[in-house]
Amino acid sequence: MANILDNIVANKRMEVDAMKALIPMELLVRAAENVDYEPVSLREALLASPTGIIAECKRRSPSKGEIHPKADVRSVVVGYAANGAAACSVLTDTVYFGGALSDLAVARSSVSIPLLRKDFIVSDYQLYQARACGADAVLLIASVLSADEIRRFTATAHSLGLEVLLELHDESELGRYIPEVDVVGVNNRNLGTFVTDLNTSRIMAGYLPADAVKVAESGIRTISDIESLRSAGYSGFLIGETFMKASDPGAALKDFIDGNN
Repeated sequence: MANILDNIVANKRMEVDAMKALIPMELLVRAAENVDYEPVSLREALLASPTGIIAECKRRSPSKGEIHPKADVRSVVVGYAANGAAACSVLTDTVYFGGALSDLAVARSSVSIPLLRKDFIVSDYQLYQARACGADAVLLIASVLSADEIRRFTATAHSLGLEVLLELHDESELGRYIPEVDVVGVNNRNLGTFVTDLNTSRIMAGYLPADAVKVAESGIRTISDIESLRSAGYSGFLIGETFMKASDPGAALKDFIDGNN
């Protein structure tokens, strides 16, 4: 039986095909080339930040259902930037996460910190979309891509000035890691079962290159979680639900950093 990740990816491929019919690749390439914005480095922002937090704008998810369905992306990212986020992750999947590409464009017009387009990238087309909408980096998920696709998408992203966060889940995906990626993430949530375990990041850290900039994703709920993961070698911490379930995600970030969560 197909798990939810298989369904998401199948739907994404259909979405991309539909978008190509509406906006041909050559028009999208032209739009990406004409963007008056010079991407900034997510990698360097994480290394320079005292928090290392990539704060996420996410309205819902398959595992948690509705989280903050009416969230205004502009107020969310402005609140994050004002309260210590090193970067923002913007969900652009509509069907499963309640996001949109327009959210990315709005976020870009609102803050200057790096923006990660978080979606299920299955085509070069989506990389040009990300550049056209003002992203600084894109997420590549190893479990849904071949090693060749990861290499190809990374090269395309770099040609557009975008950085790549390659997401791994377990040891079986280590063969798809390539040193050309800018940041490597470890998702503590299994996207097939939704089981979340912070030990996943701790275990995976031992398999990854010591000089890789590592991001722990999912299940981070306290500042002590960050301290523990930092001691394991992580420089970045992607957090969404912990902040987005609050009425004011930016204030929730401030409380988190201050240890008041």
